[in-house]
Formats: sequence, C-alpha cells, structure tokens
Amino acid sequence: MADEALRDLSSYIGEKLGGRLADATVAFGELTLLAEADDVLEVLTFLRDDVQCQFVSFIDISGADYPQRARRFDVVYHLLSPRQNLRVRVKVQADEDTPVPSATGVFPGADWFEREAYDLYGILFTGHPDLRRILTDYGFEGYPLRKDFPLTGYVEVRYDDELKRVVYEPVELKQEFRNFDFLSPWEGTDYVLPGDEKARP
Repeated sequence: MADEALRDLSSYIGEKLGGRLADATVAFGELTLLAEADDVLEVLTFLRDDVQCQFVSFIDISGADYPQRARRFDVVYHLLSPRQNLRVRVKVQADEDTPVPSATGVFPGADWFEREAYDLYGILFTGHPDLRRILTDYGFEGYPLRKDFPLTGYVEVRYDDELKRVVYEPVELKQEFRNFDFLSPWEGTDYVLPGDEKARP
C-alpha cells in the first residue's frame, strides 16, 4: 500500500517538476529523488509548498562519500509530509570544488546540518549564513568522515598538567597494528596453532 502511494507521488512529482529531476526511484518502501545542485532549491520548495506534497517537516541533511566517483559526495535531504504520512529523500551529487546551494532559505532548520556536512565531509554550501566547523576543534585538519581520512587522525589531544592547557601532539601509536587471519581453528589452518605442535605428525 505504501509503495503504491509512493509510486503515485513519484509520478505526480515527475510530471510537475519535469526536467528538474534526474531520477526518481521507489525501493525498500522509500522514494528517492535525484536532482542537480542547480535545481535542488526549486525541488525542495516544490516539495514543501505543493498542496499534494506538503513535505513541511525537515528531518535531516547528511553526506555520503564515494571516493571512486568524479562527484564523490552525496548530499542527502530527508523530508516528512505529515499530511501524506510519507517520507522522501532528495539526493544531490557534489565534489570538493562544486558548492551546493544552502537550503536554509527553504528550511531554516538546515543551518546546523549543513555546517555538520561541511565540517565532517568538506561539502561547501553557497548562501549559508554561517558556514564554519561545528563539531571539530579550531584549526582541525581534514574531514573525518571522508573515506581517505586516516583512522588514527593527524594529532592527539591531551591536557598537560604542567602547562595547564590542552596540548596537540602528532599521533604516536603505542603498539604495532596486529594482523588477523580470521580463519576458524576448527576448519583448519595452514600453520600450527600454539599448543598444537604435537597434534600434527
């Protein structure tokens, strides 16, 4: 029943927006609309204002990183329509150099979500009233949710009791990385496990 309503809504939005949508799919009980960065504000405004849609509840903006693509980032908007009791997802592809228009003019609640996407992925939003880091520290290097960001980071933070302040130092690994083979000892290994030296002829 929900899939049928989503398909009807998808065809309605496709008729109304015409070439503004690159793609629309219904999968796993969710409607996903793919738009270009230049058209996303018009798409979001339509979804909010159209009497058949009324996606007036802004839920979230998130990012996703696909470094193998030319436009590596997905900017994903999640909206809810209390009138239709349906959710919709709008996706826009971007890269490090191509900014996405800020949705704060359409949904003022997008402010901190866009700052988070900028802080953690480095996605730029044009027209944002205060685009600066929101979760990481001042002077933080890199974007921690990118796939190419090192797991250890670049610096360690600790409080120095003698200096009575927070100190930043290069990362020092206290032990070597361990390698795991993930083989089950019950299925047999190519090497002798410790304690099993006598078991093999």
